[in-house]
Amino acid sequence: MFTVGDRHFLVDCGMFQGDKIKESKNRDPLPFDPASLSGVLITHAHLDHVGRLPLLVKKGYEGKFYATAPTIELLELILEDALQIMMHNHRATGAEVIYDATDIAKVMQRCKPVEYLEKITIVPGVVCTFHDAGHIFGSAFIEVEAEGKKAVFSGDVGNINVPILRDTEALPANIDLLVCESTYGNRLHEEMTNREELLTNLISDAISKGGTLMIPSFSLERTQELIYELNAIVDRKHLLPRIPIFIDSPLAIKATRTYLKYTKYYDQEAGRLVKSGDDLFDFPGLVMTETKEESKKINSTPGPKIIIAGAGMMTGGRILHHAMRYLSDERNTLLIVGYQSEGTLGRKILEGHSPVEIMGERIPVRCHVKSVGALSAHADQNKLVAWIGAAQPKKVVLNHGEEYVSADLVEKLKTEANVVAVVAAIGADEEV
Repeated sequence: MFTVGDRHFLVDCGMFQGDKIKESKNRDPLPFDPASLSGVLITHAHLDHVGRLPLLVKKGYEGKFYATAPTIELLELILEDALQIMMHNHRATGAEVIYDATDIAKVMQRCKPVEYLEKITIVPGVVCTFHDAGHIFGSAFIEVEAEGKKAVFSGDVGNINVPILRDTEALPANIDLLVCESTYGNRLHEEMTNREELLTNLISDAISKGGTLMIPSFSLERTQELIYELNAIVDRKHLLPRIPIFIDSPLAIKATRTYLKYTKYYDQEAGRLVKSGDDLFDFPGLVMTETKEESKKINSTPGPKIIIAGAGMMTGGRILHHAMRYLSDERNTLLIVGYQSEGTLGRKILEGHSPVEIMGERIPVRCHVKSVGALSAHADQNKLVAWIGAAQPKKVVLNHGEEYVSADLVEKLKTEANVVAVVAAIGADEEV
């Protein structure tokens, strides 16, 4: 939240994700009165940034939601999916459903599309500019100018050389305060130049065992990137044999249609391929399984095969059904390609836990477990330090990261970028 005079504005309003204790916070009362807000700015459509937007209108917010056009379209898919999950959990455990379809509809009615680099005045004297964050399709970091001061809210900062997306824009000059994510603030990804080779080698090794390669994947961006990469590896460059590749996520399939609609947001290479007639998200062997019946048929397909399914942290979705079936067989492989929050099933498996509990059953983990940071949608420590250091903001507040990770990045920014930085604290104020 930021305040200008007596007006309050919000940047994002997401859901907590992770273990049951974290997720229970989604039912806590909001620490502010939504009716007092004069505007809500949305950086991108991931659930941890948008999951509680309908709660704002339910509790009295009557203003607009500003976001890029792809974010608005993806937002509706994400919120509808979140509602379906809440309703499923309510039927199974009695957990509270914190908003309904009417609340989602009200959010969508109040969305106002914003172009990158377009200066918009949300109220007199408060001007916002959305910049391409290169994180997921339509993602933005947001520059706010008011009372002669400038603050920037990063949302999530993208990785380098991400397929389909343009690179993260440089931060503007003369920033008084930067609120920046720190998800990978203490880690370095593999060299991006090896990305295709890494993926090819991992898949080749997995399918040589004759089993199933499971890839839990976030429905927005990660799945589309994987399809794009596999299109190149399998169809254009013939680096791997053609085997069945299943996209087993209704949300990811619907989101892919949004990608096809907004080609003007592609980077130069993806744009060139589209103009040459290449369908980036379709090639021989790729099967989209949108219905439950189609999903169940995957089991009758002999290996080797690849299954890309949600959810990315294995907290729900169809990946759980595949994990129950395939984790215990040493011929199979689980490939982790995204951030795994503390307490999630993906994190537990990555840390070597076995057996693990899935839908009330204890499943031994005998399959091979691999991970690739180069496929992350988040900037690593080197990119964050370089990105922030080049702009030399007067002060940086780090949020969106585990506390010890954020603290490590604070030290890096001080020593390598000569930037004053602190870790965000709940309820703390920063005067600009």
